[in-house]
Amino acid sequence: MLGEIKGLNEECGVFAVWGHKEAAQITYYGLHSLQHRGQEGAGIVASDEEQLSIHKGLGLVTEAFKEGELDQLQGHASVGHVRYATAGGGGLDNCQPLMFRSQTDSLAIAHNGNLVNANGLKLELENQGSIFQSTSDTEVIAHLIKRSVYPNMEDKLSDALSMVQGAYALAVMTEKQLLVAQDPNGLRPLSIGRLGDAYVVASETCAFDVIGAQYEREVQPGEIITFDKNGMHSTLYASSEPRRMCSMEYVYFSRPDSNIDQINIHTARKNLGKKLASESPVEADVVTGVPDSSISAAIGYAEEAGIPYELGMIKNRYVGRTFIQPSQELREQGVKMKLSPVRGVVEGKRVVMVDDSIVRGTTSRRIVSMLKEAGATEVHVRISSPPITHPCFYGIDISTKSELIAASYSVEEMREKMGADSLSFISIDGMLNGIGRSNQDSNCGQCLACFTGQYPTDIYEDTLHPHDKVING
Repeated sequence: MLGEIKGLNEECGVFAVWGHKEAAQITYYGLHSLQHRGQEGAGIVASDEEQLSIHKGLGLVTEAFKEGELDQLQGHASVGHVRYATAGGGGLDNCQPLMFRSQTDSLAIAHNGNLVNANGLKLELENQGSIFQSTSDTEVIAHLIKRSVYPNMEDKLSDALSMVQGAYALAVMTEKQLLVAQDPNGLRPLSIGRLGDAYVVASETCAFDVIGAQYEREVQPGEIITFDKNGMHSTLYASSEPRRMCSMEYVYFSRPDSNIDQINIHTARKNLGKKLASESPVEADVVTGVPDSSISAAIGYAEEAGIPYELGMIKNRYVGRTFIQPSQELREQGVKMKLSPVRGVVEGKRVVMVDDSIVRGTTSRRIVSMLKEAGATEVHVRISSPPITHPCFYGIDISTKSELIAASYSVEEMREKMGADSLSFISIDGMLNGIGRSNQDSNCGQCLACFTGQYPTDIYEDTLHPHDKVING
């Protein structure tokens, strides 16, 4: 993923099945369709009503599961996870689902998002005798569940979630039940589908299409849904706040064939491009998008502007993931390895380069340079998200302001650093309208914290970089 170069990565994807005799095999295909959400590791836990069995591995789904290993995961229910390491770091211990065994029952848990009060809760639990096997904040939820005094799992989970804050789309499985939950702000996507008589749950609806399932509905903010021998039933464990779905799910993270809140991602991105063209027009000969997440926005920009869209850059899909290293020098070289300009398209042309976001700015600078080296006479950069000026604490890998070029430089200063002939970002109102939301009141449906610094939850001091300040609420 180009995100590995940009430094903009989603933490993970969750998939689960209840009531199908080939639950683990279906989960494998579901995770494969969510691979873009995490490439560090993958895992599946299956239940046959008597016991839980688990397999986890590092790398892509196809690397984590070798021939025959899926056959060891028998049962009618399963939970799966693909991970990109942010909070807690990498390693097999932090790959999910996490599984815990006790004398009474077992528990598997898979989580998309980050808890903003995990450090404080972990210290409190350790002082009470808990021993943590991983550095993942997801394990905090498992300890809170186990310590709950309530007799049934639904109440235990509700009790645990009442103590955590942050973003979580969550799947919890025991031998007898599968429970899924959404945080009160609904910061991360989680949907339910049907596959015959079975239920499936996924971070993105594109996973349903791969396995032939039918979309049913979203898991609502503050909702726990339980699947057991009696079917599916729902409870609200918290009064739901106005929804605050992560805006970058629409702009960048989710696959174009997914829907969130009944909004198709490709359509939303295309509309973002149209809004961007109306807000920031420029005279040019050709429009091109940075593969792959910016293609839809580039098509929309070209349509609105009346400028031809062309495939001006090609993505090399065969560069190994291990090539990308965190140093700036290798990151910039990584851009050159991953993207190649099409000289026949851009040579002698005034080019509009549409991208979805700017994080550090190094990627954009290198792409502008490549296009000009290929003969583009002008390169006008258009970004389909507003400037990212604040860190994210909810599961995106941008945790300090020092990483963010827009936090320290004006648009004109960024343009100069990139060597672009012009640079424009979409406005917040334009982004919301493009997605299909309204900014007429506080209930716009989106989290805007990385653009505005106004966070939907409290942010705790132990999660902050020393130089960062936030506005809670």
